[in-house]
Amino acid sequence: MKLPRRALVLGLARSGQAAALALARRSVPTVAVDGADVLDTGRLVEAGVEVHLGTEDDRLLEGVDLLVKSPGVPGESPLPSAARARGIPIWSEIELGFRLVHNPFIGVTGTNGKTTTSELLGAVFRAAKRPVSVAGNVGRPVTALDGAIDDDTWIVCELSSFQLEDVHRFRPRIGVLLNLEPDHLDRHGTFDAYRAAKLRLFENQTEADVAVVPRGFGATPGGARRVEFDASDELPAEPLIPGAHNRENAAAATAAARAAGIDDDAIAEALRTFRGVEHRLELIAEIDGVRFVNDSKATNTTAARHGIEAYAGQSLRLILGGSLKGESFEELAESLPSSVRSIDLIGEATEQLAAALGRAGRLYRRSGDLATAVGAAAGEAEPGDVVLLSPACASYDQFRDYEQRGETFRRLVGDLW
Repeated sequence: MKLPRRALVLGLARSGQAAALALARRSVPTVAVDGADVLDTGRLVEAGVEVHLGTEDDRLLEGVDLLVKSPGVPGESPLPSAARARGIPIWSEIELGFRLVHNPFIGVTGTNGKTTTSELLGAVFRAAKRPVSVAGNVGRPVTALDGAIDDDTWIVCELSSFQLEDVHRFRPRIGVLLNLEPDHLDRHGTFDAYRAAKLRLFENQTEADVAVVPRGFGATPGGARRVEFDASDELPAEPLIPGAHNRENAAAATAAARAAGIDDDAIAEALRTFRGVEHRLELIAEIDGVRFVNDSKATNTTAARHGIEAYAGQSLRLILGGSLKGESFEELAESLPSSVRSIDLIGEATEQLAAALGRAGRLYRRSGDLATAVGAAAGEAEPGDVVLLSPACASYDQFRDYEQRGETFRRLVGDLW
């Protein structure tokens, strides 16, 4: 790629720091900016990156001909707005990484199931003894792979709508869309805008590429060969991980793996042995016949419904709530099966959830925080019950992220022993 004369990286979480370090390795003068007053930026300073914390002064754009924006930074914030006004290109870390490395990509997006499907694809490649690196939204930043992997290594890249907003030439050899449901409306504003961001995954694909989409899904941009999947597809083996939604994830992964030339024996081995990932229907413990399941990654109502459906017919003690994302809770409340024996509400969404549950004629408790909810659910649970944290909400009201929420749940369950 043609390197910029001077770059600015905005947002210094994991992907932002990786992008700044990758540019510095290429001897690009780089400015790194974050609105936080305190961050560990020691590696950036050592690499010669000019770091500015607690500011978004547009004077920092002087001489800059590329802005790399972290996914957590809204496009309307001051520096991106000023960059657009000056005609400075704005890339996501994914776009930068794609231009730095020369590896085949499988891009995985969708509202739910991205991490599970990406990690399952990684397991499939490893079962086939083919080099692979899983990167992107939750895992290792793509820019961190620059110079760290061989050219024949496939990159399975989990992609959020926030990352796809700022791609330009990104072209996965295989693009996978798992599903589309309303999500992140607090950021995108409308479902149409959210959908458009997701579908940018396909826009640069050609007839040499493959687009893997749900059966019956509408038109997608780009010129890729289309392959459809469905939860009812015949698979080389039944997946170990539970739930109809995970069978759908397995069908998508199978279609993508076949498109990459992997045989069914390797796919079957991975399906039979892949145990899933943390915070997604993760069995934490069984105590006196009560199972405690961490589904903290269920940060929207569709994901929570899938988590609940995975335990159809089993007695559930459900923990819901967290920070709001602009979703309605009406359909979730109406769809709850009679096997849900108790519902504990936590966080900012408590009142909206309570109103929806009340209209659906469901009983609930305002527990307020996770510790109180776990204690209440565990205190009532009987042998055979499942205590399920499947919040249907983001975590930012009481936790740093969904991972911290899930880890707190794990610790609270451990304290019950």
